Amino acid sequence: MDTNEIKRRMNSGEIYYENAEIEEESLKYSMILHSFNQLAPEKSQKRREYLEKLFGEIGANTYIEQPLHANWGKNTFLGDNVYANFNLTLVDDTRIEIHDDTMIGPNVTIITGTHPLDSSLRRNNAQYNLPVTIEENVWIGAGAIILPGTHIGKNSIIGAASLVTQNIPENVLAYGSPCKVIKTIN
Repeated sequence: MDTNEIKRRMNSGEIYYENAEIEEESLKYSMILHSFNQLAPEKSQKRREYLEKLFGEIGANTYIEQPLHANWGKNTFLGDNVYANFNLTLVDDTRIEIHDDTMIGPNVTIITGTHPLDSSLRRNNAQYNLPVTIEENVWIGAGAIILPGTHIGKNSIIGAASLVTQNIPENVLAYGSPCKVIKTIN
């Protein structure tokens, strides 16, 4: 399978297998991420420069604590005034959108990549990806895990250590494993 077809499949929810060209491109972003994570905290301008090279988009006044972990970076799109605490992990094999004014606690993982149930496909490293969207003014508590294909509505709060396995509507408090809506926020 050629690289263009692999890239199309990476963003379509279809099964694909990486090739050497894809792995080489991923390494380029890993090097940018490594450089970002090695910077001293006072190097704020240089930190921003690395994040602009890494992410698909990064809005004004968006701040990411070190260390940051990402499969790519380029598939993550961050709005304005986003804050992410340390150890944010982005398995961004396809698009992750984090909209304006979102706060992300420490040790949060957002995942788009997953693997088929068929063990023979997994044995050969088959993968497929489903996008994740986090709308504006969301607060994600420490240690939350957001699984592929989920959507979190605006103004919602995801409690610490929650496992988000399904869409969460706007204006709610949700937590647990699996994450469930606990109450509406007025």
